[in-house]
Amino acid sequence: MAAAGVGIAVLLPFVSLVMWSLSSRWFYPQLWPRQWGLRAWQYVFSTAGPQILAALGQSVLVAATTAAISVAIGIPAGRALGLYDFRGKDLVSVVLILPVIVPPLCVTMGLHLWFIIMGLAGSFFGVVLVHLTFCLPYAVFVMWGIFSNYNPSYEEQARSLGASAWKVLVRVILPLTFPGIMVAGLFSFLLSWSQYLSTLIIGGGKVTTLPILLFALMGSGDRPVAAAVSIVFVAPALLALLFSARYLGGKGIAGIR
Repeated sequence: MAAAGVGIAVLLPFVSLVMWSLSSRWFYPQLWPRQWGLRAWQYVFSTAGPQILAALGQSVLVAATTAAISVAIGIPAGRALGLYDFRGKDLVSVVLILPVIVPPLCVTMGLHLWFIIMGLAGSFFGVVLVHLTFCLPYAVFVMWGIFSNYNPSYEEQARSLGASAWKVLVRVILPLTFPGIMVAGLFSFLLSWSQYLSTLIIGGGKVTTLPILLFALMGSGDRPVAAAVSIVFVAPALLALLFSARYLGGKGIAGIR
């Protein structure tokens, strides 16, 4: 029952989006569209199809790259923070959390000048870097929590049996921390996927992701088309969430102390 309630609460807002995308005439205070039609979806799949498809591919590429780099850095960083005590550990945690608590506009505007100087403004790599500013702390904190409860004695046992460093990584560390890696990757992907302001400022209009197109359509006042593009925008994020949902509760994490 609880799962059904959560599912209904999550899917309920999409009912309105679907209705808007299938409407031709719907004005306040009418509860239902006066006229139905497929104009919005025809626009998405024909008129603006190539542009939307290109923006969708760019969004997937940016979010996937950001998530991969976040996880690649988050694993060793989380291991160091979770397993070892060292001087400056508290300072590192404060530095990591700063981009999360400081308004994104301030962070992005502060980085924009440096990105222009380094020639990163208006580039794909520049957009990925600014997304990492917001996504990397979440990946590090997730892996920090995983390694705080991780038992390194499994690695010692594997080495005592003759396992190489590579086999210890592939056969011991990654399987034991895989649920945490999935959660860190999911958070990073979703955060990058929904970035609008940082992409607009650093991308400078040269890197066009789906949120950039979506906000432009919302400003145009064409609600059916905006609703249809919103569904296209939300679908990959929901698929990513469903794919990794079983890991969100921490089930399957082995090697815990």
